Amino acid sequence: MIKLGLVGEGIAKSQSPDLHERLGASLGVAVRYDLVDSLGIADFDFASAIQTLRAEGYRGTNVTFPFKEKAAKLADVCGEGVQRVGTANTLLFDEQGLRAENTDYTGFISAYRHSFGSQPAGDVLLIGAGGVGRAVACALGELSAHCIHILERDEQRADTLCRDLNAMGITAECVSAEQAQRELPTWQGVVNCTPIGHINHPGCPIDTTGLGAQHWVFDAVYIPAHTELLKAAHQAKAKTLSGVDLFVFQGVDAFRFFTHGHLSAEQITPHVIPLRTHYIEQLVSPRAQRVP
Repeated sequence: MIKLGLVGEGIAKSQSPDLHERLGASLGVAVRYDLVDSLGIADFDFASAIQTLRAEGYRGTNVTFPFKEKAAKLADVCGEGVQRVGTANTLLFDEQGLRAENTDYTGFISAYRHSFGSQPAGDVLLIGAGGVGRAVACALGELSAHCIHILERDEQRADTLCRDLNAMGITAECVSAEQAQRELPTWQGVVNCTPIGHINHPGCPIDTTGLGAQHWVFDAVYIPAHTELLKAAHQAKAKTLSGVDLFVFQGVDAFRFFTHGHLSAEQITPHVIPLRTHYIEQLVSPRAQRVP
């Protein structure tokens, strides 16, 4: 039995347990995946929660909002994705210590290419410069983004990401909400990496009147799959990329880390597209009446 977890805030409706247990079952590996939800826990301590999981024999844990930056700082060893992005969404309890990986970064690249092929990302409005925002921004650098225009309420966080991206050779600038609304029609991509639109944070992160058929739009939120942003994008005839895609591709990459030594990449790969199809049918298709 491989014991895994997810640490985050407001994660009761997460599909991650189902993904990892479903993928394990299809490959003949018993997996138990538990949720550690900080919501409603007074004085929740992230580091203590991670130590408890290790002491209880877990192989590792995923990490989501708002702990991805803390996860990277807590690690003894950081993988390439974490070194590039500066945040972590996967922690593994190795003999060498606590190892951090970032599968949001690799997962977004895979999700984008699956839906849009070799289409350059172009000029992209990035909403949110937190953990997933940093990962997606770095991934956009691998997807031929011309410039990343960062919209973030926390000016220090926005400035830090902008500086880091430019240091990597990825052109970036910080923009105001007014500037974003004015220039959006001339840009190609819109990416929401904030919790706005989630079942616990309803709403839309931007004014969508500037959206058109020339845009591609991604929303990291996947519960619900049909966010206000994606609904507006559909109405504007823009191409869309669901948070379900990132959920699946980052989840599979994390599963590869968790099961290293038990399963090979060659064994896992044939199950990726059927798994994506399952979640698209369950969460995105018109037949999906509710979140399972």
